[in-house]
Amino acid sequence: MATLTTLRFLLTVGRWRRSRGVIFQFRTLAVLVPGVTRIDNKSDFLGKKPHRKHPGILQLPSVRLPQALTNAARVLLAESSMSNVEKEVHALTSYLWSRHLPVEPEELQRRAVHLEKKFSENQDLPQTEEKLREAVLHVLRKTTYHWQELSYNEELSLVYMAARLDGGFAAVSRAFHEIRIRIPEFKPQTLMDFGSGTGSVTWAAHSTWGQSLREYMCVDSSAAMLDLAEKLLKGGSQTGEPYVPGVFFRQFLPVSPKVQFDVVVSAFALSELPSKADRTEVIQTLWRKTSHFLVLLENGTKAGHRLLMDARDLVLKGKEKLPSDPQPGFVFAPCPHELPCPQLTASQPLACSFSQAYHPIPFSWNKKPKEEKFSMVILARGSPEEVNRWPRITQPVLKRPRHVHCHLCCSDGHMQHAVITARRHGRDLYRCARVSSWGDLLPVITPSEFPLSPAQDPPENSIRVDKEVGDVAQAVAHSAGMHVAQVRSSAPHTNKDVVSAAN
Repeated sequence: MATLTTLRFLLTVGRWRRSRGVIFQFRTLAVLVPGVTRIDNKSDFLGKKPHRKHPGILQLPSVRLPQALTNAARVLLAESSMSNVEKEVHALTSYLWSRHLPVEPEELQRRAVHLEKKFSENQDLPQTEEKLREAVLHVLRKTTYHWQELSYNEELSLVYMAARLDGGFAAVSRAFHEIRIRIPEFKPQTLMDFGSGTGSVTWAAHSTWGQSLREYMCVDSSAAMLDLAEKLLKGGSQTGEPYVPGVFFRQFLPVSPKVQFDVVVSAFALSELPSKADRTEVIQTLWRKTSHFLVLLENGTKAGHRLLMDARDLVLKGKEKLPSDPQPGFVFAPCPHELPCPQLTASQPLACSFSQAYHPIPFSWNKKPKEEKFSMVILARGSPEEVNRWPRITQPVLKRPRHVHCHLCCSDGHMQHAVITARRHGRDLYRCARVSSWGDLLPVITPSEFPLSPAQDPPENSIRVDKEVGDVAQAVAHSAGMHVAQVRSSAPHTNKDVVSAAN
């Protein structure tokens, strides 16, 4: 009774502070509802495996390059006559990470018209057409990102190999690992790598599915980069047997629409295309070439994530389908849905990125393990009902005494910040959350997927709270051990649902 009185008092204070312009700063707590959200144990996997090996665990241990690839890279760099390689590597790494997409001509025209109108309204500036044009061009040069296409000659290709071979291998290995773990029966036979560069995708695919893959098609517009990739396969020389058999190189995509591949990959290549129209054409072509999985990776930045979401929407909304398969594609990873990305629609957009630890090539400047931060999207042909749509952990898991903080992207297209405890959510769910990591899936049935049972309907004396004070009520309920009957964190209604007192 005292707890209910305290709750009413806090709600009254909350309304008073809101009327005076004072808003509580409580963070929204668990929306994994006790008694409603539950462990997805349909296959009874928890009876056969420990929690630390639940099927949502997808994180790879620290990745190490194949020894043959490491040796070949060191041989090629030792034979080169370049000086200050370390400085060139750091400069190229920083440039590639901070690179933006080129400004589209339509956007540039819109900016020019806006500036011309702004200067025309300013009476202090000269109004002659020539002076106005010079002022507009001056501002555009200062404020517009100057994108330049990278032309990879032999020297720059070697610098790129030293800078990005190991990190790219780690990111692609993580993407392939997810497919292999979630669909162990999938055994691809053919693979195409668009923008293959140094061939890290080929090496990662061979490490993942080496027993089944029999054909690798590497496509890159740079002849120097293709030559370098072939040397890496042959131990650093022009002659000799390749470490991975069945690898073919070409500078252009296959023209025939009948040529398809089990796995199609574009790793850090879409951002190198000069325009949105070029990216659209390439993405549509890659999807036509895909018979099972299309894997796209970019830097783990806002620009990289937004580029991948544009590619994802283009495929999902397009009409590119196999003649024998009328079903459209779906998102295999990382999104558990085909809805707009909640990270981009938030008031402060964030990049949906992941991290993979790896051991770098032991050059003189690489002495410590590193982390590769990347964004990815894996599109598949078929039906989404064929795979689990469990929530994805999108940030590092915060482990605290007797509770765990998880940021989840759920199948209803919304983000949830869940605070999971053993007492309120059950021992199985708590232990699964505690051993999970950033990028893993949490094997739970969320409230949107599992409706309330009659026994959990709110009682008659429940209190209705509005949006501003809902967080306060939930925080009090959490600290007082009260039962949260129903929370709809994603619905932008004026009133929250009901918080009821339950002993």
